[in-house]
Amino acid sequence: MKPKIITWNVRGLNDRNKRLRIKSLLRMWKGDVVCFQETKMRFIDRKIVRSVWGCLYVGWTYLASLGASGGVLLMWDKRVVELIEECIGEFSVATRFKNVVDGWEWAFVGSYGPNVDRDRRRLWEELAGLYSLWDVPWCMGGDFNTIRFPSERLGHCQNSLAMEEFREFIFDLDLMDLPLVGGEYTWSNGRVWSRLDRFLVSPAWETQYPEVSQKRLARVSSDHFPILLDCGGIHRWHRYFKFENMWLIADGFVERVRAWWTTYKFMGTPSYILASKLKVLKQDLKKWNLEVFGHIDNQKFALLEELQELEDKELLGDNSEEMLLRKGMVIANLERVLLSEEISWRKKSRALWLKEGDRCT
Repeated sequence: MKPKIITWNVRGLNDRNKRLRIKSLLRMWKGDVVCFQETKMRFIDRKIVRSVWGCLYVGWTYLASLGASGGVLLMWDKRVVELIEECIGEFSVATRFKNVVDGWEWAFVGSYGPNVDRDRRRLWEELAGLYSLWDVPWCMGGDFNTIRFPSERLGHCQNSLAMEEFREFIFDLDLMDLPLVGGEYTWSNGRVWSRLDRFLVSPAWETQYPEVSQKRLARVSSDHFPILLDCGGIHRWHRYFKFENMWLIADGFVERVRAWWTTYKFMGTPSYILASKLKVLKQDLKKWNLEVFGHIDNQKFALLEELQELEDKELLGDNSEEMLLRKGMVIANLERVLLSEEISWRKKSRALWLKEGDRCT
């Protein structure tokens, strides 16, 4: 079992529409463990968790924000990992997991680093203490709010004490800072680019998953890029055919299926005829689903690809008014598509739930 872990400084989860956009992205990224930093929420319950991640089997724990500052939310799919133990610190949320499939035990800590040097030293002490708490392979992820080397910030940057202390922390714990795929930096305010977010893993983790890598994902609704830890060539099972509840909400769906069914002509035993008709119906449903519902995914992927291209241009120094205007339009269109997609899913699920509820009463 090779988990996929996502870390992202979301810069607040209070806005309902923002949570819906994030939920749509998580559905696309298919993570098994998700860690958000800077939630800016003092209290998080199941309702909030379900509004941001649609997984029915979600487990979660969180570090409350201090007023409207900070906060960490850690979520996991209970079908993939089992929680053994947890620890909430001043800057982090740590969990000890056991893989459901193979029973392998490991620990994860998601952290949000302070931007004051003396406070950041307390973060290193806290993470070092957690590291010694559980004698298992470790994975650390989050927004550490500092860089390791001057090269991790675009432009002129000198070595600093904060960088030296971060490097010393990584060296003392014998952690591995994996290369970042998909871009050099993880945060930007439009003028400054820095690599503030990352995963760090222990040698035992790398031994278990020798193909592990971290990848920068598309940036939407935050000035931080999400980071995906891919534990190496995840081989998902063949995508099997399944009936989608949302099809029942489409206009004329039942009539369409009835019309298809009457055109299927087969000879043989009743069971053979039924199986043959269902096989052909499956192919017709796949084609129809792509035509009716697939266009939203096409828009989403096209916008994400264009956004990545515009981010690369901006990084290379193209700050023309035309480019920035286009980037703003792409982000707005992408957020609209993500929100529309999630609202559509919610409406269809709600409508079907009410319909099925009526049948049960």
